[in-house]
Amino acid sequence: MERVCSIFSQMLRLMPRTRFEAVVARHDGDKHAKGMTCWSQFVALLFCHLGGARSLREIIQGLAASEGKLKHLGVSRAPTRSTLAYANEHRPWQVYQEVFEELLGLCQTEAKALKRRFRFRNPLVSLDATVIPVSLSMFDWAAYRHRKGAVKLHLVLNHDGYLPQYAVLSDGKTADVTVAQQMEFAPGTIVVMDRGYEDHGWWRTLALNGVYFVSRLKDNTGYGIVGERAVPPDSHILRDEEIMLVSEERHPQPMRLRRIEVWVPEKADTLVFVTNHPNLAASTIAAIYQDRWQIELFFKAIKQAVRIKTFIGTSVNAVHIQIWTALIAMLLVRYLHLRSRWNWSLSHLFALLRQQLFVYRDLWSWLDEPFRPPIDLDQPQLTLPL
Repeated sequence: MERVCSIFSQMLRLMPRTRFEAVVARHDGDKHAKGMTCWSQFVALLFCHLGGARSLREIIQGLAASEGKLKHLGVSRAPTRSTLAYANEHRPWQVYQEVFEELLGLCQTEAKALKRRFRFRNPLVSLDATVIPVSLSMFDWAAYRHRKGAVKLHLVLNHDGYLPQYAVLSDGKTADVTVAQQMEFAPGTIVVMDRGYEDHGWWRTLALNGVYFVSRLKDNTGYGIVGERAVPPDSHILRDEEIMLVSEERHPQPMRLRRIEVWVPEKADTLVFVTNHPNLAASTIAAIYQDRWQIELFFKAIKQAVRIKTFIGTSVNAVHIQIWTALIAMLLVRYLHLRSRWNWSLSHLFALLRQQLFVYRDLWSWLDEPFRPPIDLDQPQLTLPL
């Protein structure tokens, strides 16, 4: 049989142990650690997400049942339930945020080889948030409504490879635009967002920093038409107007936007978009906003594939750690998805990985030919002449 370690062990090698330990050292992650290191915690939580464990007990018992295969993961023995719970509550979650950023660089390098959907060179990102309901009696810090609690995940999705680029965790009451105002984008970036991010002062700040945005206006937003652009004949573009918002009338240098009205045959309805980009075609603006749907698909995938709808700890720190390790698991699997030549869907790849984690087989050959039997590398035994 092939002389390789488990598929789980080969996936962990994508995050070099030396770089992981350097991140831990920067945050004093293993300070006062006696029985369990950050690496052991990292392995346990990745097993939770990739192996489909639903509780601390299932994580511990799942690792304990594979006791003979843990040394290849850099873990001497399975942790106890209380030790893992204590680590989730007290180890700095910033360790896993930085590990996520380290892995993101690896995935972005692979994503650059993909064919881009749009011809323009500007970086394209989507901005949105999703609400994860929790019990207010157990997560008293996650207030949302009168008798309900929620955790909100704010995410920036890069459309090169559709990789998560940046994430912020907050309680359910925090407005989406409040978190967005604290984010920074490189000049030239095109940010796509829904009408929940309408804040004219923030839009002005983006424009002054050389950042473009594509969004929609709320129904009660006032504006005036200051010019009209020609639209292609026999197209779904109904109007391409230059507008000035009512909130900008008294400003010495009012911000001018484009209002683009598009007919959508599939919905038999009209959609209206607004942007500060002066040069892109109206049809390209409409296609950019349509591509924003990818962030909704990402939220659906992360809730289905990894352990993010329920939590194995109730403290702020434990929830942060679980969210960041879930994003790391998504990055790892997405990287495998990009590298593979097989026609995987992301959900199918997650499902088969869950079954193959501790199988001893070459990861890269399995990704390209998952249903081919492993190559037998053992030499046939010689017969002795007697």
